[in-house]
Amino acid sequence: MTAQIEEQISRHSQTCTRLIDEVGRVLVGQEMLVQRLLIGLLSGGHVLLEGVPGLAKTLAVRSLAQAIDTGFSRIQFTPDMLPADIIGTQIFNPKDVSYQVKKGPVFSNLILADEINRAPAKVQAALLEAMQERQATIGGETFLLEEPFLVLATQNPIEQEGTYPLPEAQVDRFMLKVVVDYPSREEELKVVDRIGSGKSVPVIQAVASPTDIIEARGVVDKIWADDKVRDYVVDLVRATRDSQQSRAAGLEGMIELGASPRASIYLMQASRAHAFLQGRGYVTPHDVKSLALDVLRHRLVLTYEAEAEGQTAVGIVQRLLDNVPVP
Repeated sequence: MTAQIEEQISRHSQTCTRLIDEVGRVLVGQEMLVQRLLIGLLSGGHVLLEGVPGLAKTLAVRSLAQAIDTGFSRIQFTPDMLPADIIGTQIFNPKDVSYQVKKGPVFSNLILADEINRAPAKVQAALLEAMQERQATIGGETFLLEEPFLVLATQNPIEQEGTYPLPEAQVDRFMLKVVVDYPSREEELKVVDRIGSGKSVPVIQAVASPTDIIEARGVVDKIWADDKVRDYVVDLVRATRDSQQSRAAGLEGMIELGASPRASIYLMQASRAHAFLQGRGYVTPHDVKSLALDVLRHRLVLTYEAEAEGQTAVGIVQRLLDNVPVP
């Protein structure tokens, strides 16, 4: 069974290779960022990218979308936006005295929600139904969204001026939260040389289709996970809300709200996609540990005592990884 899956992986992984190579023509470095975007794409999970301005977050998402021959919408979030600017609205037609539905930019395949935390909560919440149910309601009528549908959102750190914290319910809808860091010195030199050379930026070509992505998702769903690996995923997530595990890791009284069962589902799906990108037909604990931080970091609410002691969600997840037994 595993051999058959690995044969399918070998065939369908060429799609991911083409996407990585095409995006790499424009984007310097940020291999981890591109990998996480592909994991979201392969597992159908939305991705939230956080980092200071100027780290190519928007460029990475736009380049990936252009490399796939599918629908793409870029929504620039601003403080004066209304929910209708995203979902759509009804327009009155005086000729036949009727209302017509005008669909918003969310009716596409890949949605770039740029600087999502610059819009107020009611606008951010307008994405909730689309992200979770793959549908949108306009004037009491519900419309299904076409697959593949994926929201790739970027945000500046909350401490930046003019930003609003995302509602907890919406944050939980994102499978991964990826923190984008500064490039290395060598990578930054390449960026400067490329811009200063006077050469035009390469045009991204479409090298994959929606059918390729949907077929690859089908292969990802077939990747085998042993019972011990599934137990490890559940134990790791439950450790964020289990007092016994917290005491064992020295974290008692530091986590006010742990990760929900949705985190277990997402961690398992993301681990399968990670195994797919590694060319394996089975999930290992290493896959789980590689994705645990990105799946869990935005789902933990720390107590005031933990924040006063300078604890962070990243540090707490790392301590849980060090203490939860690995099969």
